[in-house]
Amino acid sequence: MSDDPYRLPRLALPRHYAMELEPDLESFRFEGRVAIDLEVLADTERLVLNAIELDVHSAELDGVAATRVVTDDETQRLEIGFDTPVGAGAHSLEITWAGTINDMLHGWYRSVYTDEDGVDQVIAVTQFEAADARRAFPCWDEPEYKATFGVTMVVPSHLTALSNGPETNREELGDGRSRITFADTMRMSTYLVALVVGPLDLTEPNDVNGVPVRIAHPHGKGHMTAWAEETAARYLDWLASYYGIPYPAEKVDHIAVPDFAFGAMENLGAIVYRETALLLDPATGGQHEKRRIADVVAHELAHMWFGDLVTMQWWEGIWLNEAFASFMEMKAVDAHRPDWERWLAFAADRGADRFDALIVDALTTTRPVEYEVHSPEEANDMFDPLTYGKGSAVLRMIEQFIGEEAFRDGVGAYLRKHAHANTVTSDLWEALAAATDHPVTDVMDTWILQAGYPRVDVERVEGGVRLRQRRFLFLDDETDTSLWMVPLQLRYRVDGEEHRTTHLLTTAEETLPLGDVDWIMANGGGHGFYRVNYAPDLLEALLEVVPDLDPLERFTLLDDVGSFLLSGDRRAAEWLALASQFSEEDRYQVWQMLIGHLSVLGNVMEPDAFRAAASSLLRPVYDDLGWDPRNEDDELTLALRGLVIAGLGIHADDPEIVEKALAEIEPVLTDPASRQADITKAVIDVAGSHADEGLFDRMAEAYPKAPTAQLQQRILANLASTRRPELAARVLDMAIDGDIRNQDATWVSARLLRNRHVRSAAWRHLRGRWAEAMEAFPPFTHRHFAEGLSGFFEPELAREVEAFFAETPMQTAKTTAAQHLELMRVHVGLWERERGTD
Repeated sequence: MSDDPYRLPRLALPRHYAMELEPDLESFRFEGRVAIDLEVLADTERLVLNAIELDVHSAELDGVAATRVVTDDETQRLEIGFDTPVGAGAHSLEITWAGTINDMLHGWYRSVYTDEDGVDQVIAVTQFEAADARRAFPCWDEPEYKATFGVTMVVPSHLTALSNGPETNREELGDGRSRITFADTMRMSTYLVALVVGPLDLTEPNDVNGVPVRIAHPHGKGHMTAWAEETAARYLDWLASYYGIPYPAEKVDHIAVPDFAFGAMENLGAIVYRETALLLDPATGGQHEKRRIADVVAHELAHMWFGDLVTMQWWEGIWLNEAFASFMEMKAVDAHRPDWERWLAFAADRGADRFDALIVDALTTTRPVEYEVHSPEEANDMFDPLTYGKGSAVLRMIEQFIGEEAFRDGVGAYLRKHAHANTVTSDLWEALAAATDHPVTDVMDTWILQAGYPRVDVERVEGGVRLRQRRFLFLDDETDTSLWMVPLQLRYRVDGEEHRTTHLLTTAEETLPLGDVDWIMANGGGHGFYRVNYAPDLLEALLEVVPDLDPLERFTLLDDVGSFLLSGDRRAAEWLALASQFSEEDRYQVWQMLIGHLSVLGNVMEPDAFRAAASSLLRPVYDDLGWDPRNEDDELTLALRGLVIAGLGIHADDPEIVEKALAEIEPVLTDPASRQADITKAVIDVAGSHADEGLFDRMAEAYPKAPTAQLQQRILANLASTRRPELAARVLDMAIDGDIRNQDATWVSARLLRNRHVRSAAWRHLRGRWAEAMEAFPPFTHRHFAEGLSGFFEPELAREVEAFFAETPMQTAKTTAAQHLELMRVHVGLWERERGTD
């Protein structure tokens, strides 16, 4: 059909889709019809568009039936042929079809939950990014084929139906069904279309600058919407002000559903979330849960302009779409809650932020942030830490280098110039460059178009400092000559006077005449996406002024040394000695990083030595904070207490902490609101790690009955924290057999593979059910499972895993699997060095 199997031949341009769809939530089927106004570009005997898993009944052009209608699921195309050539110009294409509301979390799929009466309820919801609109309706399913969409749905009258535009008409059909029509959208890409039908309640609309904002939620969860309502209104207003452009649609519905592959999806005017990213019970939610919701709401709203109004031309631009929204979520939340120190949390959070990106990008199997994308599978592979974490980190780095106002001016100019159109990455760089004197394009190309990032080695020389850059790799390759244009923020002291300056490092080595520095911070402010290795005398000098450094600077100093553990440049004893000098540290996020590195060492140190090290590091903090919250505690202090309690109970096996947690777990499971939220989480974490079979059974029983999605996931995570191999096998069976929601099954399995107490048994049990697992887990979630492959440290077990995947390679998430198998080899190297076997 085309020389490129993944790009449609450019025969016609869709202008408007007028669709009517009727879903059946009992049979899980739907019927559809569409009239597409299109412009044929040149005389042709065929039209080619996308469709997969659809039964196409008929196709007509200008009222004349097509003579050939062929669907090809392999190429995901629908070809419509005509005996007489179709002339260039305006035409109307009408198609009817049927499809399935699937259970794979993509296309139009079903989300099922059990209500308070024990009755299963079904919500039909869409997830079309990257290329799954074609599973719901025939369309030109590529981002550059923008069109307007008019949606009508015929649904049972007692159900709620939502789409991108506001409801404009409701016709009662007299048989228990309603035909609901929604306003036409602005020009947008197919992946942004939303179709949601089910038993949902809606909050009253909140007017934000003339835009009605609502929260949609499953029945019985209206008391969990207040925080979402507050953040949705606040960030919609803030983002419109930041961009200098009004919100581009007529309304915003924020829709919570029980099952969703992502955290959320930025469908224009109808944003869909998994429940944990939108709904919060104020009686049981803490700062972490509040910030999670604030982050995701801000992220998705940021897309309304950057992604929806202005859209990438092709899928290699996904990284900028997601990275910019991640960057803006931090900006918005930091403006709203500066006390949360959001940029510090961005550095510390594990998941898809800067922390994980720095790990993945130090592997030889990493990739450039932007690379050539061909297939939908390759597009889906881009939803990883490099897209979200590295992408947003380098945006923050360039913003700090050129100045926040210049950056904002450039972004606003970019959005105004390309509104309702498609762009490539260089369009943004050009807009930023026009707002500043800095060579933005040259700088950013070195960070976006080549893989990896540098380490900057710093040493004193007479009258200044010498800087050297080379690529940082855990498995060093001295033949790699990659160079970056590194926008350094330098903070240093000479003769007792402190200085701050910027410098663009463009060569492999450079000497800066700064004077005889007392100390220097080569990542001043902590926003640079690179590692810094200080000469011993400079590191010692920095440690003497640790209290004077900014929290993010303290974080990066210690985190960089931790990364050099994995590369073999440092040893565990050095890191522990350095960490001990942070005993006065009071920032929750810095302790997140400290405990994260400590947990890695738990895999390679002798157990008694590790428990002693963990206790030595954490017990003084606990002795200061205590078990019970104090009236003067702010939200981050409450979070720090919970973090330290969990760390002591899990890593140090502190008898007092374990005893307290086991004593409180039953009341907490019965009434989660009986304890402050961070204590509740810590109790579940510690008790889950030390649970016997009886307690495990009670937690497994409590999991599906927990009153909030956040508490369900907390319990689920700690079922996977078991230290008993036979219980680990039970958790895997729950995941594979459907007793755990399929959106969660892969990360739970990965958590077991990273659990040092049971990973060997978990791996062997999973290997025995491998084919069943891959069939049960939705393909898009396989990457979460693949992230667990780096959890093996023991050489013999690692060889067993390598051999299995050599014979049975993953058919999806191939890049993620390769990266985490390499990280496994890095972990084996750490094991061998620390155990003295290398």
